[in-house]
Amino acid sequence: MVAFEVLAEPNRRRILDLLRDGERPVGDLVHALAVSQPAVSKHLGVLRDAGLVEARIDAQRRLYRVRAEPLRQIDDWIAPYRALWTSSLDALERHLDDMDDTDDSPAPKGERRHGRPTAPDR
Repeated sequence: MVAFEVLAEPNRRRILDLLRDGERPVGDLVHALAVSQPAVSKHLGVLRDAGLVEARIDAQRRLYRVRAEPLRQIDDWIAPYRALWTSSLDALERHLDDMDDTDDSPAPKGERRHGRPTAPDR
């Protein structure tokens, strides 16, 4: 299964979020997610098979942790798209600023120019 398919499932993303701060046993994940132990174990298996988490045995329990390298590879792939998105937002901001500079008429009460609402008066 491709990493994006694995990460498409919300509980798997939540598991990664919980493991971000360090390794945790399955029981902690079950409690934090309010999902059954078999479901959490299944999600962990999928994450492990995709190389996104790894487990180590500590006495009677397995401790899971995030493997950073696959996430770095995903981030490297997404980076050009992030730059494109940022560039588009910057262009939109400049365009709206230019529109504000050319429109000298006062905005209606409770509204900024271009129909964007302002914060209510306190």
